[in-house]
Amino acid sequence: MNENVKTLHTWIEDCKPGRMVFFGGAGVSTESGIPDFRSPDGLYAQKYGDVPPEEMISRTYFDRHPEQFYEFYFDRMIARDALPNKAHRKLAQLEQAGTLSAVVTQNIDGLHQAAGSKVVWELHGSVLRNYCMSCGAFYDLDAITELHEASADGVPRCPSCGGIVKPDVVLYEEGLDGRVLEESVMAIRRADLLVIAGTSLAVYPAAGLIDYFSGSHLVIINLAPTPRDRYADLCIQAKVGEVFSF
Repeated sequence: MNENVKTLHTWIEDCKPGRMVFFGGAGVSTESGIPDFRSPDGLYAQKYGDVPPEEMISRTYFDRHPEQFYEFYFDRMIARDALPNKAHRKLAQLEQAGTLSAVVTQNIDGLHQAAGSKVVWELHGSVLRNYCMSCGAFYDLDAITELHEASADGVPRCPSCGGIVKPDVVLYEEGLDGRVLEESVMAIRRADLLVIAGTSLAVYPAAGLIDYFSGSHLVIINLAPTPRDRYADLCIQAKVGEVFSF
């Protein structure tokens, strides 16, 4: 086993109860079969017509071209068959053991909760929650999928009022949820051990959360270097699931 991985395992074992926080990005879910965004095989590298994926998941594009947005959304951003991997399951175990106080995630797939984690702050929302933009009615993933499939133009509309049903996902040009951001900052501020994994630390304001950490050990796990590696006490270039296989 890599010595850096052994060191991380020791830090986790020695961590005081409730003083570990995990901050994860798309790389946490790639081992569940969900593509990330910025790797050579990621979502942004894929061709989808003439419009770049980054533009297709912007609020402006959603408002102007809802039909094309939902075609892309259901084709590329919904992974119904994805299951929690080793990292998700180990983090849930660490929470149950009292070591981990919170998961802060940039992912929208709900796999942390599926693995059993209870305290999960979803910075970019979740595909599992959807709301009518007119009346606020809630729809789960199955419901919005049925509305999408039943719609002549593919745009899911509320049966009660006819309003468009929007995923509770933060699109480009939209701000993060204030409460989620506040709770994430508080969790990171209280942590002695902060493990950042599977993220390029290139998307703000989420990437800026690292600045609130003042604990003992900062660990970054990512297949590629990040702009914040020089601030870490430990950098591990490996798959997240492999590191948490203990």
